[in-house]
Amino acid sequence: MAALRDFAIGYSLVMDNDGGDGVFLGRSLSAEEEELAHLMRALGHPARVRIMGLLIARNACVCGDIVDQLPLAQSTVSQHLKQLKLAGLIQVVIDGPRVCYCVNPPVLERLRFLFHHLLPLSLTLKTCQPDAS
Repeated sequence: MAALRDFAIGYSLVMDNDGGDGVFLGRSLSAEEEELAHLMRALGHPARVRIMGLLIARNACVCGDIVDQLPLAQSTVSQHLKQLKLAGLIQVVIDGPRVCYCVNPPVLERLRFLFHHLLPLSLTLKTCQPDAS
């Protein structure tokens, strides 16, 4: 009975309140796992990946011409920029009537660290094969 109690204490009911898959029963997620998931969700749309690529390639604040680089309406691009800003991946600089966007290097470095720390990849990963038994 004590073993069952100790096992149950290590598990908790977790509610995902930010658009995830809902309720699951499992080990509590670490703060780092939650942080990585939050950042990855912000990058979970191809338009946001493209925006980040544009900003990283320019390595400077970009004002206005992001919309010209995407096959999306200005309002849609604005919503994607908002999601990236909320996640902290980009910074916004208001320059008079212009709104300029640039990457937030410390957050990108944190994303890189979390990804490699929590999901260490190896070049020797094997594909899943059914047991021959």
